[in-house]
Amino acid sequence: MANTYPLMPKATASWLVDNTALTFDQIAEFCNLHPLEVQALADGEVNSGIMGMSPILSGELTADEIARCEKNSNARLKMFKSDLPKPRARSKGPRYTPVTKRAEKPNAIFYLLKKYPDLADVQIAHLVGSTKPTVEAVRNKTHPTQSMLKPVDPVSIGLCTGDELEKAVKKAERRVTREAAAAGKTQAASDTSISAAVIEEQDEGDNAPQESVSSF
Repeated sequence: MANTYPLMPKATASWLVDNTALTFDQIAEFCNLHPLEVQALADGEVNSGIMGMSPILSGELTADEIARCEKNSNARLKMFKSDLPKPRARSKGPRYTPVTKRAEKPNAIFYLLKKYPDLADVQIAHLVGSTKPTVEAVRNKTHPTQSMLKPVDPVSIGLCTGDELEKAVKKAERRVTREAAAAGKTQAASDTSISAAVIEEQDEGDNAPQESVSSF
């Protein structure tokens, strides 16, 4: 059975850091983050403007479960299982974005362009539910709100999930690796052609008929 993680992992981790005595490792495992990411959140090095979200209010944890793990640093938080049916994920069709978050899309695009430069424009558009022309406008600094843009993690505001972002980044890395390998082969083939041409010219020079020199 696949592990279940909080809907907004970084916002949840931020709340747990500020409101509990849980260790970074405990918070990281529950939120599917790296312990260093949790430490960075605690130190305010990343996502300084993020608002913490209580997993108790969201129904993902109970106060008793937090208290249990605070007493034992080796204990691991267990997601609260609700009897209420969970909404089914939509595999196709555009992702609905609440009106309050739509204005954040350019900021999310700005963040992805700075943080993950290997992502293709179409990938970024898919992640935040935007369009390729909008991504191109932000990339080319021609977006109407360009001067007011600030980087906002799309995962932290619910525009995409951490898993979706991770998959997109890995796909982009594979593409870049393939392109680099193809470019290397093209360069190697070009170098080989040049070397062959040079050798051929040398051979032609060596085989050229020599003029006879008359002796007086």
